[in-house]
Amino acid sequence: MHEYNLLKFCGICISACVGIAAAGLPFLLANLLRPAARNSPRTLHTYECGNLPFGQSWDFRHGIAYYVYALIFLAFEVDILYLFPVATAFDAAPPLRGGVLLIIFVLLLACGLAYAWRTGVFIWSTKRKLY
Repeated sequence: MHEYNLLKFCGICISACVGIAAAGLPFLLANLLRPAARNSPRTLHTYECGNLPFGQSWDFRHGIAYYVYALIFLAFEVDILYLFPVATAFDAAPPLRGGVLLIIFVLLLACGLAYAWRTGVFIWSTKRKLY
């Protein structure tokens, strides 16, 4: 009985070794076949969309509007994704309750969008401020 368990364990070990080799082999081959790296100060320099960088990164403050805009986009994107399961299960729910809950959900999203719009999140300033 112990030999049978040992054979099953050997199969698991062989599968694990093959999996590790399959995951590591591309990295090993890429390291062996790539051309030799020629590091110069220019290749190690920060790339900023084709512009030559100036100063240090902490010398420039980015506007928070970019981050707030991205967070609002993510929040609404995730909330809209909740509408797909609701649409697929809409026929299983009682008609009045399901419709009312869907309308409440969409109205909450609209209130959040109206609040963001009213506070001026979607207004981009034309001035570029360097602090």
